[in-house]
Amino acid sequence: MDKIIKVIIADDHDLFRVGLSELLKKNKDILIVDTVSDGEQLMHLIKKIKDIDLILLDITMPNLDGFAVLKEIKKTNTQAKPIIISMHNEGNYIAKCAKDGAYGYLLKNADEQELLKSIRTVAQGKKYFSAEISEKMINFMSENPISAHILTNKETEVLQLIAKGMTTKEIASQLFVSTRTIETHRANILKKIEVKNTAELIKKATDYKLL
Repeated sequence: MDKIIKVIIADDHDLFRVGLSELLKKNKDILIVDTVSDGEQLMHLIKKIKDIDLILLDITMPNLDGFAVLKEIKKTNTQAKPIIISMHNEGNYIAKCAKDGAYGYLLKNADEQELLKSIRTVAQGKKYFSAEISEKMINFMSENPISAHILTNKETEVLQLIAKGMTTKEIASQLFVSTRTIETHRANILKKIEVKNTAELIKKATDYKLL
C-alpha cells in the first residue's frame, strides 16, 4: 500500500471543513490528523505534531490568515507542505501564495478528482497548480512585475506608516531619523511602485498586498 498522507485541514467554515474531511476519509492513503478553524490553532498543531505531510489551508481565517501562516511555516522545521484552498481566484492572491511557499492552489469549487490529484502530487514533493490557476498567476505577474521584495525593510516600514495617515514629520519622529531621510524613503517607494502620489501609492500597495 502507498504511504499514508497525513493531512491537517485549516478553514474557518465549519461545513466546508467537515465536508472536506469526510470526503478525504474515504481514501485509504489519506489520514486526516486534525482540523482547525484559525491560523494560530494551526501553528500550535504544526509545532506539536512533527510528521504532518500536508496542510489544506484557507486564506481568509481569523487570528492568523493564510498569508501569515505561509510565512510562519517557513520559520518552523516542519515538513508539512501547504496547499491553498480558496474562493479567491485573483492572480495576485495566487502569485503571493506561490511566492510565500504554497505547493498548490485550488479553488473551493474544484472537483474531487482534482483535489485528490493535488494532494497526491504535492505529497510526492511536487508543486500542483492547474492550467487555469497557472494562467491567472502568469497573467498577473506579467502585468504587475512588483513583488514585496522590491522594497527594503525600512521602506516597507515607512510605507505602512504612510498608509496610517502619518505625516513625514511624525514618521521621522517615530523612527528616530530626520525628515530628510523619510522624504528620501518616500521618493524611493513612489519610484519603485511607479506612482506619483500618496493616494495612488496606497491603492497600488494594497492591490499588490504590500500592506
